[in-house]
Amino acid sequence: MKKWKILSTVTAKSVEVVFEELLKNRGINKKNLKSFLEPSLENVTLELVGLSKKDFEKFEKRIDQANKAKEKIIIYGDYDVDGICASAILWETLYSKSKNVFPYIPDRAEEGYGLSIKGIDNVLINYPDTKVVITVDNGIVAYDAIDYANKLGLEIIITDHHQMGSKKNNASIILHTTNLCGAGIAWVLARELKFESKEKIREKVELAMLATIADLVPLVGANRAIVKVGLEILKNTKRVGLQEILREAKIEKGKIGVYTVGHIISPRLNATGRIDKAVNSLRLLCTKDINKARELASSISLINRNRQDLTEDSVAHAKMLHISNSYSERITIVSHKSYNAGVIGIVASQMVETYYKPAFAISIGEEISKGSARSIKGVNIIELLRSVSDHLIDVGGHPMAAGFSVHTKKLEEFFKALSLKAEKIVTDEILERYITIDLLLPLRLISKKLYQEISKLEPFGMGNPEPVFATEDVLVSEIRKIGRDSNHLKMKLENGGKTFDAVGFGLANMYDIDHGDQISIAYTIDENEWQGKKSLQLKIRDIKPERLN
Repeated sequence: MKKWKILSTVTAKSVEVVFEELLKNRGINKKNLKSFLEPSLENVTLELVGLSKKDFEKFEKRIDQANKAKEKIIIYGDYDVDGICASAILWETLYSKSKNVFPYIPDRAEEGYGLSIKGIDNVLINYPDTKVVITVDNGIVAYDAIDYANKLGLEIIITDHHQMGSKKNNASIILHTTNLCGAGIAWVLARELKFESKEKIREKVELAMLATIADLVPLVGANRAIVKVGLEILKNTKRVGLQEILREAKIEKGKIGVYTVGHIISPRLNATGRIDKAVNSLRLLCTKDINKARELASSISLINRNRQDLTEDSVAHAKMLHISNSYSERITIVSHKSYNAGVIGIVASQMVETYYKPAFAISIGEEISKGSARSIKGVNIIELLRSVSDHLIDVGGHPMAAGFSVHTKKLEEFFKALSLKAEKIVTDEILERYITIDLLLPLRLISKKLYQEISKLEPFGMGNPEPVFATEDVLVSEIRKIGRDSNHLKMKLENGGKTFDAVGFGLANMYDIDHGDQISIAYTIDENEWQGKKSLQLKIRDIKPERLN
């Protein structure tokens, strides 16, 4: 059972009081209220996002030199949404000035993540006479690959947001910040270069938005501006590739939001890099040919369905493996030779969701095994992995997600070392599940006016969660199970003379409640549309069969 953490003790007496408490809970005051409610791209500057102006000027000068000398430039991306979108932004921008610019997306199976020695060799095979390689969304810890490239006479420019390592990076120029995703960095660089019109550059923010949501970057500050503006641009996108994804996925313009981007659009773009060729997602984003876009969107949807089937099988196997083979009670480790390296990140995420522990999923290879890790609040997963780096070939990532590789013959040593470290840092307190609630709210205060005030805080996501409320003494006047597998709850709930429909997805078998029971509920407020009519409903997050105190 989850522990409820209620942020505000204020008694909610009006919509105005509720909204004021929501702002306080998010650290929003009079000074930053306007910039939060009306975020502007004008405030997304080099300095504010943590990028060095001096290093940008070096970058700008080097691009100008390359264009004048007609040197070949490679944009070296990554195979996830962030890497693909970052590649599209920077390639289109530089291509508008010079046709000697080419995008390159590494193959996950053959070349692995990020800038690699094999990747550099393949770049030179496909694009002889390359002079400059610009990474996007990778490269900050690619020490060996950078040194190798330098020996070959290649100039490496790094643009990345992953955590820096402890060693010196020998790239020619480094543009690094952890305040944006890779595509966010690419967009800021594109705007500062001023190679295209303001309108064209502004349109590209929809790509940075896709990546920001997909990479689970906190939606505050510059990221909030990128996502809010980007979502509006996407609703009327001029990119035929995105138009076709929306058509293929049957997404209506008016219903485009953080959820549709994160759970419907992003998985499609990610699918090619997981089990096929990620360059096809890049082609889809950049093509101006409607027929080509339609063909690619259809193909990518099919690949995504295959990815879903593959993931489902791997997750089911991992859950069975977890039951019989646990190295530590503090973390989850699952590994098998049948796991496709392209889906182990999703497997790790599913394990975290199920068991609420830092999770490590490994695809076992003959000589080298690939791993993916996902974390929970309170555990910096990249630091945990780096603490046992003696057992790894390489590692990179963020505090909440990371990737690594390890010699297969050393897996057992790695598992033991990782488990020992986890026992020291993953405490009982960290492993305790809890739900954060903004404040207690009587149902009588729920109205269209309150819903409109809450909507001002959108977009919701990491760093800016959707407001969650709690209400005590709620009467269950109707209750039934719905859905294909009868695993969702549909209820009518009464409190203080007011009744609302409520839905609890995946909650049908979690609680022993019945018609006539008095319960406490944690929930968000949602607008439901049925047969052209809109009404407010409660989306249940958790239920307690008693009062809170």
